[in-house]
Amino acid sequence: MSGGDQLDFEIRPTTAPVSAADRAALMANPGFGRVFTDHMVTIRYSEGKGWYDARVEARAPIPMDPATAVLHYAQEIFEGLKAYHAADGGVTMFRPEANAARFNDSAARMAMPALPEQVFLDSLRHLVTIDREWIPSADGASLYLRPFMFANEVFLGVRPSTEYLYVVIASPVGSYFSGGVRPVTVWVSPTYTRAAPGGTGAAKCGGNYAASLIAQAEAAEHGCDQVVFLDAVERRYVDELGGMNVFFVYDDGSIATPPLTGTILPGITRESVLRLAADAGHEVREEPISFDQWQADAASGRLREVFACGTAAVITPIGTIRHPEGEFTIADSEPGPISTKLGERLVGIQRGKADDPYGWVRRVL
Repeated sequence: MSGGDQLDFEIRPTTAPVSAADRAALMANPGFGRVFTDHMVTIRYSEGKGWYDARVEARAPIPMDPATAVLHYAQEIFEGLKAYHAADGGVTMFRPEANAARFNDSAARMAMPALPEQVFLDSLRHLVTIDREWIPSADGASLYLRPFMFANEVFLGVRPSTEYLYVVIASPVGSYFSGGVRPVTVWVSPTYTRAAPGGTGAAKCGGNYAASLIAQAEAAEHGCDQVVFLDAVERRYVDELGGMNVFFVYDDGSIATPPLTGTILPGITRESVLRLAADAGHEVREEPISFDQWQADAASGRLREVFACGTAAVITPIGTIRHPEGEFTIADSEPGPISTKLGERLVGIQRGKADDPYGWVRRVL
């Protein structure tokens, strides 16, 4: 079957799988994104034909012509989500349909074809099924899934490609930040911005992250873990971190986060935190927050906690904020009570250890 909302996947198991002993050694301390499973998914797209040739096959290098369009015009998008061991021995994912929807939102912005949601979900299920033994069972560990798509046509010309390759790879991971969950120090970039109105800020495309790397390097030079970007127009308002959304918790228990105006990635963890916080009785606001206000509220004690959130790190407290004129700290520089409670609730739902009244957890196996 080709070109429709469902595809038949050809399963081609690798003839040289990693041995159980070697796999266990690799998974003992996998870090993040450095160890990979035996297989990958590939699906091809051609204009006029649609999606076809869906395979699960041995993970291997992708042959690429030097004139492949993505190398010259960066027509590429990706997603990130995790698979978990369930308490009953099964395998679950957290809101994969939301990743499927965001993937297609990114595709639309980058002039790329939509991938049917069911095909996206089936591709994840097939890869998790064949590489099930790679899902770590250690506390806090998971199998990180990376679906991505890129322009695969061989040509030199500024126009959307007519051919694309969709791929899913998987990586057993531990904590995103070395040393586990701890308050991080962030650098407020005075020079670089992540995205401008009308740009690609709301799309999950590689170019956004490439543009952030120099600012991340600047943050590292100042002894910081992450960079915070301000808006590109006035250079006043907080947008997001290099790879995470940001939340502010005040002394009255209210919680605020910058609004989605097209320059901020609509994080799935962000949306989940908003829902959990509101249902826990917190006043939740999506509103512009200036850096000056951030600093003033921290100095007065009105601001009690700040935390970042995303698929990779889930919820990470922010303790110290550095900028060219100095630095300041948050009242609850250690993991604060509200962010800790929200994080525990979210992780509990993700891993099947807490009630899921929202239907967010999807059984895969």
